[in-house]
Amino acid sequence: MKKKFKAYYSLFRIRFIQNLQYRMVVLGTIAKGALWVMMESLAYIALYRTNPDAFPMAFSQLVSYIWVRQSFLVLFRVVFGDGDIYSTLRSGEVAYDLVRPVGLYGRWFCQSASNRLSFALVNCLPVLLLGLMVPQPFRLTLPTSAGQSFLFLLSALLAFGVTVAMAMLMYISLFYLISQRGIRIIVTAVTDFFSGGVIPLPFFPKQLLRVVRVLPFAAMQNMPLQIFCGNLMGVDALKGIVFQIFWLAALVVIGRAAMALATKRVVVQGG
Repeated sequence: MKKKFKAYYSLFRIRFIQNLQYRMVVLGTIAKGALWVMMESLAYIALYRTNPDAFPMAFSQLVSYIWVRQSFLVLFRVVFGDGDIYSTLRSGEVAYDLVRPVGLYGRWFCQSASNRLSFALVNCLPVLLLGLMVPQPFRLTLPTSAGQSFLFLLSALLAFGVTVAMAMLMYISLFYLISQRGIRIIVTAVTDFFSGGVIPLPFFPKQLLRVVRVLPFAAMQNMPLQIFCGNLMGVDALKGIVFQIFWLAALVVIGRAAMALATKRVVVQGG
């Protein structure tokens, strides 16, 4: 068990350091994120000026939601920077991964997690600092208590795990598909929309929200962002974290079972 953990940690560390080399990409992402937040906030403020009481979140909460979502965008995106996995499946090199002493599910999980985390750590702090420096009403509002901050960090960690576990299901589906482009487009559209990446889930119609809030997408970025901006607090935040734990465990179990089934039928070069 200890040797397996060291192997997973080494895979994670190697990929993490490699991704930190792309500094210009990081700078471009920071600039794009800040500009996007300002444009989206301007669009929402036009709506809030008509009737502020008609919306489920205060404008200050919504602005904080947008800043944090943009800061951690890479961390909570299901489809992101996993070209090595796609090329491995396309070229047939997955056959080499199958005979390695490290399980394929754990290997890909660590690789996918490190890709997201390395970019997110470099990107999130600069964007958050920009959010704290802009004037009102576009300024980022930090959590008001240490308890809220702790719940946000815990929820963000769980949301990160759910995101990677969801990505693993997408990778496993590629064992049965000729091209990865179609499934990536579908997964991006579905997960971004139903996890609150387009508009926050509280803005959904009530009938749709009843369904969406029990799906695994609601356990992704939606939960930590609502806790950060103060829209979910106390008991409701704790219930949300339990909900995330459930879906993380369920997706990992489903993913491992699906991976075992898929790899039994792998055929490379007719062998």
